[in-house]
Amino acid sequence: MIKYKQFTDTMAASFYENPDLKRERQSCNFDKDEITNLIDGNVEKTKYRRELVEYILSDPSLKDPIPVEYLSHEEKYAAELKKACLLVQKMREPVPKEAKFETLRKRQENGKPLDIGVGPSSVILKEGNALGLHFVMFIPAIIGQGSTEQQNKWLPRALNLEIIGTYAQTELGHGTFLRGLETKATYDPDTKEFILETPSLSAYKWWPGGLGKTSNYAVVMAQLYTKGKCEGIHPFLVQLRDETTHEPLPGIFVGEIGPKLGLNSNDNGYLGFDRVRIPRDQLLMKHSQVLEDGTYVKPKSTKLGYATMVYVRVFIVQDMAQVLRKAVTIATRYSCVRHQSELKPGEPEPQILDYKAQQNKLFPALAASFAFHFAAEKVWNLYHLATENIGKGDLQMLPDLHGMSCAMKALSTSETAKFVETLRQSCGGHGYMVSSGFPRLYGIATASETYEGENTVLWLQVARYLIKTRMDGSGGQSVAYLIGSNLPDNKAVDLSLDGIINLFQRVAAGYVDLAMKELAEHGRQGMAPYDAWNHSAVQLIKAAQAHARYLVADCFVRSVKEDKLSGPVRSILNELCEFLLIYWLFAELKTEHLSQLQAKYMELLSIIRGYAVNVVDSFDIRDEALGSVLGCWDGNAYQRLFDEALKSPLNRNAVHRESFEKYLKPLMKSKL
Repeated sequence: MIKYKQFTDTMAASFYENPDLKRERQSCNFDKDEITNLIDGNVEKTKYRRELVEYILSDPSLKDPIPVEYLSHEEKYAAELKKACLLVQKMREPVPKEAKFETLRKRQENGKPLDIGVGPSSVILKEGNALGLHFVMFIPAIIGQGSTEQQNKWLPRALNLEIIGTYAQTELGHGTFLRGLETKATYDPDTKEFILETPSLSAYKWWPGGLGKTSNYAVVMAQLYTKGKCEGIHPFLVQLRDETTHEPLPGIFVGEIGPKLGLNSNDNGYLGFDRVRIPRDQLLMKHSQVLEDGTYVKPKSTKLGYATMVYVRVFIVQDMAQVLRKAVTIATRYSCVRHQSELKPGEPEPQILDYKAQQNKLFPALAASFAFHFAAEKVWNLYHLATENIGKGDLQMLPDLHGMSCAMKALSTSETAKFVETLRQSCGGHGYMVSSGFPRLYGIATASETYEGENTVLWLQVARYLIKTRMDGSGGQSVAYLIGSNLPDNKAVDLSLDGIINLFQRVAAGYVDLAMKELAEHGRQGMAPYDAWNHSAVQLIKAAQAHARYLVADCFVRSVKEDKLSGPVRSILNELCEFLLIYWLFAELKTEHLSQLQAKYMELLSIIRGYAVNVVDSFDIRDEALGSVLGCWDGNAYQRLFDEALKSPLNRNAVHRESFEKYLKPLMKSKL
């Protein structure tokens, strides 16, 4: 019997490279850095990111002395918060004068701070980031909703982390339906203050990240009352805790909501108010105001409140692309290393990556990681353009931007959650281990399906925009294909990328028309419009989902055409693009179309098999950031699985003496 020996020399372990992975890498016929640079943005951004990751990972104070999986709930929070705070401090310190950090040092010398947001933290934080909402929502809310005076007062403090904030919108009884929120902010003209109240248990704020124990401020969404009238939901900047003692202020009831499926060092919290008074100027007043006498000044458009949510939803699409890159890297490398069963009788067990069924599990996720990356890039650019236009008083892009961000957020999160689970299953039983990395990635993906807009609600919002566009004959760029006679009328399947995009348009428009017919039929039966909408919800969601797939597919196709790519990389992205589009169409097309696409799909499986390992290598994810024993660069999966198992506290002794003596031994000696 071979006795297991744990690697104690990490340098010795690092020189190992699985022969199957080595062979795949030796056959690479494209420049991996080209894809890396494409994902990062350019060569300079890749260099900066690599140096920043190395700078973070080389710091022993940011390493885990004990795997977080073996810590209690309270210990996880403390350990991960410690790293998050140390990281912020590290990003503020002068970079040491070492050649490997030259880009970082020059950046600081030019007056540009190092990034301290969620990007760098994701390299070392495995269970969530208690400071995440501060960067992703609190600061953007002040920028997007605060007046110039408010920004000047609060932004420097927030950016310096003199105050730490979160975004408190969701309540125990209401989430996406903002008009149903119950928290009240009533203006008192005598004292020039707002009085914040939580009128019922269901009105408690519930879920905001970092609220439980970390944040001392919050942007709170509440119903604004002035002069006896409710003016709807507005954002208020509210201090929750004393800035010195961190104790909750009088009238503030705040705490943490407990363990979740994932992200358990992110202290999601609850928040209630007992007639808490705040100054009038802590209503964020970029778009609407309450004057000293209580007069309400309306915003130019109620849609101006979309800005923060659009920002966050674009960030989520970017995050889902990153989650997919990690998950498919793990599954692809492990599928190359793992040999299983007999493909041909009597021959050695093949790599499971050679099985078509395995390729069918892996490659749609590989292609989708690029699709969501390009989609996020497109909406991000539109967001900045729309923000610039809003500053000039032009609100025309807002409805279309809102529709696109809702559609892409819902599609990217739902597809990523499904893909991650499929990829986990593709790794067999080992994929069920926390050390595989999949449980964490699934926790992130499935949480994203419900936060910042529950997906079903978002689908119905998108559907409403589609129906309005089809009926009125007017709408933004994303729905232009639904207006007039823009749809192609050909029935043959053109397998060019443009031809497949036409198919997506026809499928989406077909679902929209079916939903409209269903709504009209319910109307003819005497059903009220809101009841007709409820009864047509399934069809409406299908229309929204088909539209979202068209949007992402179109972004993918346009990006492959427009980006300056070498021949080999353009060919790879074309094939991945075509593959994903056909994969999505399989669920939508009738039988006569499927036969024309099936052969092409199987051909692409074989082509992608040839470069899959090298493409995931080009994602350039360090092992420490990947967080998976199955997906490490060297392919030494079994060694790492065993090393990780030995870290379990249950393996400190051959016998868990206390439980054996108290429970197991008496049971074994008892007579039934």
